[in-house]
Amino acid sequence: MEIRIYYEDTDCGGVVYYANYLKYFERARTEFLESRGRSVAALMEQGTVFVVVHAEVNYRSPARYGDTLVIETTVPESGAASFTFEHIITEKTSGRVVVTGSARLAATDGQGKVKRLDKETATALQS
Repeated sequence: MEIRIYYEDTDCGGVVYYANYLKYFERARTEFLESRGRSVAALMEQGTVFVVVHAEVNYRSPARYGDTLVIETTVPESGAASFTFEHIITEKTSGRVVVTGSARLAATDGQGKVKRLDKETATALQS
């Protein structure tokens, strides 16, 4: 997926504010699931809420106002109730790596109790 960097995304120096990459990762995870037929909103309505239990961000080079970023998302591992997304963010024109990172998520029942992934979601994550 692509994200265009607007002024609101940057700090006073015109560089993307570091915490925004976590928001970009979240968008990419949502797009990943929805592109595989799994709506996050529908899953929530059905009683499955994903929570981030661990996140890592490795800053490699700055992205700036006006850049377009490309986020590549994969799921290298998934279990019965948790899974990990890996993200690589590159600047579209140059291809330089801006950020790499990952997030481990757990499926819960919306009340904080861990639950197994349904078969359709587990299959979507592995595709």
